[in-house]
Amino acid sequence: MPLWLSALLAQSAPAILVTVARTEGSVPREAGAKMLVAADREHDTIGGGHLELCAGNFARDMLAQPETGLAGQRRIERFPLGPTLGQCCGGVVYLAFERIAPAAHDYFQVLQRRLQAGQESWRLVPLDTDTAPTMLDRAGARIAGAVEGLPAPFEPESVCRLAHASGEHWLIDPCLPFHSHLFLFGAGHVGTAIVHALSGVPCHITWVDEREDMFPIRIPDNVTIEATDMPEALIASAPTGASFLVMTHSHALDQRLAEQILRRADTGWFGLIGSRTKRIQFERRLGQRGISAGRLAQMACPIGVPGITGKAPAVLAIAVVAQLLQVWERQEAVAGESGAMPVPARR
Repeated sequence: MPLWLSALLAQSAPAILVTVARTEGSVPREAGAKMLVAADREHDTIGGGHLELCAGNFARDMLAQPETGLAGQRRIERFPLGPTLGQCCGGVVYLAFERIAPAAHDYFQVLQRRLQAGQESWRLVPLDTDTAPTMLDRAGARIAGAVEGLPAPFEPESVCRLAHASGEHWLIDPCLPFHSHLFLFGAGHVGTAIVHALSGVPCHITWVDEREDMFPIRIPDNVTIEATDMPEALIASAPTGASFLVMTHSHALDQRLAEQILRRADTGWFGLIGSRTKRIQFERRLGQRGISAGRLAQMACPIGVPGITGKAPAVLAIAVVAQLLQVWERQEAVAGESGAMPVPARR
């Protein structure tokens, strides 16, 4: 779940949701990036140091306004980064400011449930009135919020944008589930370090180990724990294009999982922890079990981006996460070009 949404649902006082609604030229973050500004702290980021400082101050000024006036409810502001803020990137960012009261948590809980279920949603927020925002699905059916005055026609796109309808400004905000899904087998030191490193990354992690007591008490919002002695079943039921990372406490178990993964032709990426010697042994054993040389060539082992040789769990985790981010960005680019699925804006 996005950090801003987790923080919003934990708030017991009004806060301002700041969304990058439109960009021109070189800017710190893409349209759709968000931060939540409360009276005493901020959550998540729209990037850009000085831009974020100005946005936070602007949002707190809104919180000081009466809740009944539009000035304290919705705003759209243009920030030229070069002439106004002195930032070298020099582009222009349009920020939408939206007051969220605790009474609106039911609306955002619907969004939370839909994201957790892998469902796409679009928030339509009127910026010139204090009418409650609407939430639609891809077909344009209302899920939550207001029904009056919606801009038409509704065209679902994967990029957050501003729209103009009936003389009014609207924020069209796609809230799309993470498409990158990692099945991580092994709750040892390296697995734990990888989960920690991926905690703020837009992805979902299914973390698998038969030893339930190995999992930490607190886990990130984007992680699902599977304590099972039948991990092969999770491989069989994993969605098409999922990534797999195997690093269990047992080489025999690693081999069983590797065989199951490599027998699937629709996996997105497969990494196996180990040395080149382990790779050679696994290639020989798996080849004897009918896994083709072409399929074995798609197994990443050793894992991690080239040039990082450290073996400490935190170091290896950084190398592996960098490798995964490269894989996922390539997959998103291919999917975006083919139109196979919408590419979600990073939150």
